[in-house]
Amino acid sequence: MTRIRRPPRVGNVYAMLTVTAALWGAASGLLVPRAAYRFSVDPEHDWRGTCPAGHALTGAAGGWLGSTRCAACAAAVPVAATATGTTAPPTVSGPRTAAARYAPGVLMPVVTALACAVLAAATGPRPELFVWLLLAPVGVLLATIDHRVHRLPDQLTLPAAAAVTALLGVAALLPHHAGNWVSGLLGGAALGGFYFLLFLINPNGMGFGDVKLALSLGVALGWYGWTVLFAGGFAGFLLGAVYGFGLMVLGRAGRKTGIPFGPFMITGALLGILLGGLAA
Repeated sequence: MTRIRRPPRVGNVYAMLTVTAALWGAASGLLVPRAAYRFSVDPEHDWRGTCPAGHALTGAAGGWLGSTRCAACAAAVPVAATATGTTAPPTVSGPRTAAARYAPGVLMPVVTALACAVLAAATGPRPELFVWLLLAPVGVLLATIDHRVHRLPDQLTLPAAAAVTALLGVAALLPHHAGNWVSGLLGGAALGGFYFLLFLINPNGMGFGDVKLALSLGVALGWYGWTVLFAGGFAGFLLGAVYGFGLMVLGRAGRKTGIPFGPFMITGALLGILLGGLAA
């Protein structure tokens, strides 16, 4: 007698999906630290090509993929001579580690893994989840760069806007999606237009990079409708206001002190997408 297999429980599917997404986030997050280091430059430069000591960054994809430890710097650290005349690494590994590593390599993969995990848990097995998982590492990368140098590179913001628009267009053609592509396009135009208006009113307080970032975030939030767009956009402003107020209370900033707004925009968008995924 042939047994009829029952479909797996929904809870098991979500659990497997969440774990898989977390693993993807951890793996893709490993690529973020080096890219963040390379893009964290002044606006007049595109990116770095060397480590802090001046050694050329080597590796796959023209040096964009690889660890945050410079092999040339590590090799340049002098070794200690032993009594027998042989050489050995120094007993204190601090100088060697400090000379070799030029960017933190743990925090960003962890943040990316957590972001992907919660996105999978909230969205479930819907086609738009593929889009969110691809955008999560880019969001962590942009937030890191803006936090370091108050800059959102065009090389990332503009392709991200085009990618989220195209990928959600594909997701809209697949079954079981929970959003609307036209609503996403209108959301991108609305949020981008709003940030552009803020830029015109106060260019010193709102950078044009924020305007370009708002295009992709607006499309992602608008996918789930106007309520999610408003909630995600407002959350970003609220988080930024709380951060700025906290700096003022601590005496570390004044009313005219510029703060990186990109991390709060991205965090607010993440919260909005989670809300939209749970409510869909």
